[in-house]
Amino acid sequence: MSKVQKMTVGQIKQRSQQLAYGALKSDLDIKIPPSDDTVDRSMPPFWITDWLLHVLNQPRSFLFTDDNYELTDSERAQFDAGVTQMRQGIPLAYLTGHQEFWSLDFKVNKHTLIPRPDTEVLVEQVLEWIQAQTASTTSGKSLPKCLSHPKRLLDLGTGSGCIAISLAYELQPKNNSEAWQVVALDVSKQALAVAKQNAIHNQVPEVRFIQSSWYEALSSDDALSFDVIVSNPPYIDEQDEHLTSLIAEPISALTAPDSGLADITQIVKGAPKYLKAGGLLAVEHGYDQGSVVRDIFLQKGFEAVQTIQDYGGNERVTLGQMSLAPN
Repeated sequence: MSKVQKMTVGQIKQRSQQLAYGALKSDLDIKIPPSDDTVDRSMPPFWITDWLLHVLNQPRSFLFTDDNYELTDSERAQFDAGVTQMRQGIPLAYLTGHQEFWSLDFKVNKHTLIPRPDTEVLVEQVLEWIQAQTASTTSGKSLPKCLSHPKRLLDLGTGSGCIAISLAYELQPKNNSEAWQVVALDVSKQALAVAKQNAIHNQVPEVRFIQSSWYEALSSDDALSFDVIVSNPPYIDEQDEHLTSLIAEPISALTAPDSGLADITQIVKGAPKYLKAGGLLAVEHGYDQGSVVRDIFLQKGFEAVQTIQDYGGNERVTLGQMSLAPN
């Protein structure tokens, strides 16, 4: 049996980019076992160093202070196994079991999507709208009906809970302001179990989680209407060629019929039944869906409809306010 090549932190750092793109597998003696299912994929170089820190259970500063640290045999075996899995299409977050979002830490697994940075735009827009509505009282205007007490927010298709929990975290009582009631729905029991853990971990255990296919489990009683409805629903076309690179995440949370618009359409059409007059609906969607999503909003009587770009300059989040006048 050949002796396993020793490897230091400094060596991995120097070769992280090449390793991420597969150029130095043999040089680093990392072996991917042959399999009919093996697909040799590239990955972001930072996955290599982040995975290394996870294996070593060290902070990021370790990369700068301990170049000469030599991995033990067990650490090397774990590191190699993880690189193999990532090169076969398993995201780093599924290996570590965690993903940062909105500067909070979220547990993720195969039952939840991995939170994306662009979804933070959705959180930002909702918070800015709430702040603007509340601030209007300081200019002599009365508080709009949609923000009368109690204030409530609904997250549809919550998954890991990253949107609902981030919003609940930011909307906690400050300066004697009243807390928001945040309700999060998902059809998956397994996803809800993860979301509940995340709410406790991020110190917002009051978030209420309900198993439901979109609005199905909600009451239509006006007293239970919401000031804000937010959602990051499945919006990828079922025939999209890029789906081949998303082999690990739950496909049901990614794709929708009707060119990816079926769930968005259902959410917008159902919103007037649960959204207070003047309330906000905010939905994330595909980069090329902005125009049609705005049309869907307008057809259901939403006003002040606009689409916000993500960090890459793509149309990503559409918002609209429920008309103050009945349809």
